[in-house]
Amino acid sequence: MSAIAIDAQFDSGNIEVLSIKGGKAKLAIRKDHMSEFAQWFHFRVACKAGQKLELALTGLNNSAYPSGWPNYQACVSEDREYWARAETRFDKEADGGTLTITYTPSGNLAWFAYFAPYSMERHHDLVAEAAASEGVALIRLGTSLDGQPVDCLEMGEGKTQVWFTARQHPGETQAEWWAEGALECLTDPADPVARALRRRCRIHLVPNCNPDGSRRGHLRTNAVGVNLNREWAAPSAEKSPEVLAILRRMDETGVDFAIDVHGDEAIPAVFMAGYEGIPDLTEEHLAGFTRYEAILDRRTPDFQARLGYPKSAPGKANMTMCTTQVASRFGCTAMTLEMPYKDLVDAPEPEQGWSPERCKMLARDCLAALLEWLESREG
Repeated sequence: MSAIAIDAQFDSGNIEVLSIKGGKAKLAIRKDHMSEFAQWFHFRVACKAGQKLELALTGLNNSAYPSGWPNYQACVSEDREYWARAETRFDKEADGGTLTITYTPSGNLAWFAYFAPYSMERHHDLVAEAAASEGVALIRLGTSLDGQPVDCLEMGEGKTQVWFTARQHPGETQAEWWAEGALECLTDPADPVARALRRRCRIHLVPNCNPDGSRRGHLRTNAVGVNLNREWAAPSAEKSPEVLAILRRMDETGVDFAIDVHGDEAIPAVFMAGYEGIPDLTEEHLAGFTRYEAILDRRTPDFQARLGYPKSAPGKANMTMCTTQVASRFGCTAMTLEMPYKDLVDAPEPEQGWSPERCKMLARDCLAALLEWLESREG
């Protein structure tokens, strides 16, 4: 049996090859630059057609979120378009925690990733297509530390200022798949939800808040190892110019409603996190969040409100995060949308698990829920 070859020197690639013997490989995940975060992986395997692969990712008890590995199934593709799930098992006792992926490609190449990747080339295609749509303006908010543009797509004629931010954490590629689904809906002239929202709202959508981490194959940080979702209280040009640029634009436009889109490693569900612990919170202010959450819960079986993060005690919110800072700064309804890496416990789909396709469909459900939220508020 000839030895396989493993590569990760490409956009969002991340793996270290420790050893290869035939179709078996011992691997490790590279940490984010200037950071201890490690969880995202994305690599290519070249092999003989029909060769059984056994890929062991080791040292995972020291990864960023060890609780993310039990019951997780790795993503695999042979054409980089359709992503399925490979047979995967986790052994906490082996080599400091080992995730073993077993797969037999039909051809000579297979790609493996923590979740279906969203490349920077696809990002630029998404931005270009949306910006070419009627009534859409591209606002170049600024640049990242690596000199990449931080882009915002704006549309709509209404007075209600709606903000969507995605992929502060670059390894949470679910967020940009969601952004793609949202933009496909919002730029479709035949879509009734899009037409109604664009009449009522001015919509601002940042599909990738962290282009440097995305290209570098990071899980959670930017080019200098900074977690952008802990920079919203005092962003700086030196450490977090991405957040600084977005927040400056928010200050110019104002914010009435905001969703910050993420992925969660451990919880096998789609859920929301709110702003319960911000200073001077009133029942009326929080009611905007709870009402939206209830609408989305009713509209789609892919969302639920039973599983999620613990709620902050009064006055104890982490004000460095996007949702809490925006809710407090603008007195608006804001929330963090979390999607899983694992399959949904309430609605499993063994072939793909939680997938890019479902991320995109969820985006339209979120937009339809927003329209209902606005209509009920107006009523």
